[in-house]
Amino acid sequence: MHPPSRPRLGISACLLGSTVRYNGGHKRSSLCLDVLSQHFDFVPLCPEMAIGLGVPRQPIRLVGEPAAPRAVNSRDDAQDHSHALRSYGAEQAAHLDDLGGYIFMQQSPSCGLHRVRLYDDKGQYRPPGARGLYAEAFCAARPELPVEEEGRLHDAQLRENFLTRVFAHLEWLALLRDGLTRKGILDFHARYKYQLLAHHPRQYAELGHWLAQIGAHDPAEFGPRYYLAFSQAMSRCASRGSHANVLQHLAGYLKAVLTHEDKFELLGVIEQYRLGVVPLVVPLTLLKHHFRLHPHPYIARQAYLKPHPEALGLRNAI
Repeated sequence: MHPPSRPRLGISACLLGSTVRYNGGHKRSSLCLDVLSQHFDFVPLCPEMAIGLGVPRQPIRLVGEPAAPRAVNSRDDAQDHSHALRSYGAEQAAHLDDLGGYIFMQQSPSCGLHRVRLYDDKGQYRPPGARGLYAEAFCAARPELPVEEEGRLHDAQLRENFLTRVFAHLEWLALLRDGLTRKGILDFHARYKYQLLAHHPRQYAELGHWLAQIGAHDPAEFGPRYYLAFSQAMSRCASRGSHANVLQHLAGYLKAVLTHEDKFELLGVIEQYRLGVVPLVVPLTLLKHHFRLHPHPYIARQAYLKPHPEALGLRNAI
């Protein structure tokens, strides 16, 4: 399969303005349509339409146990759509193997990822809720895929985290297309070393131990296990403290070439970032300036310095 001309994201169709909701409405997302569409092609899906529920329709809701909820008609729980939604989720997960990520509609009994309202048999709300059944099946089949709810993407930190994972995943897909090799896996890890350190220092160390033993494993077997652990680690948002730690590591590569004044300025800006005085883009811009003047081949490979297109402005707000 040839890679698409632009990376693709799965998305709940209502977020693109499609009138597929139960009442004939939509949930048009300006973030997706006005910003992300400049960088991605979307694959819109509405599982409720896909399984034949039509528009308009009676809304569905989740009922039963949190570990095994059912999706039923809100006025007639004998109309159970659970199997159809789960089957469609598994089917699409197998079919859409080139996605960089997936943006789901929040609070949807089919598509919601977090705390979708769940009711007991008497119609009482059961906190903390559940996951939409289509999303549940899709994510179970593709646990390594970056996923997020549109509503959560309005949080700058969550948005930056999601898109960092998306572009890392696209690099992994390119590696898969070329065929997994030990060298390819090691090079991928080396490129994401500092990004991973920012997200999950403990898992960074653990994956380093794994890779020390890669010679004893078939890369076709080792690679998926490695990448699942990598993607789970990356799903944790990096903190100001962990970012500052990485920035100080990177600054260490310049210690032999910077003047005392330049070192003092750089470390001072990193500390300002750690304290919340300036956004991440400020120390990064200064670091990139120094590395342009004093190139370092290992640092030039690091995804951390540019994990996503700068035009998105994601690090201006964290």
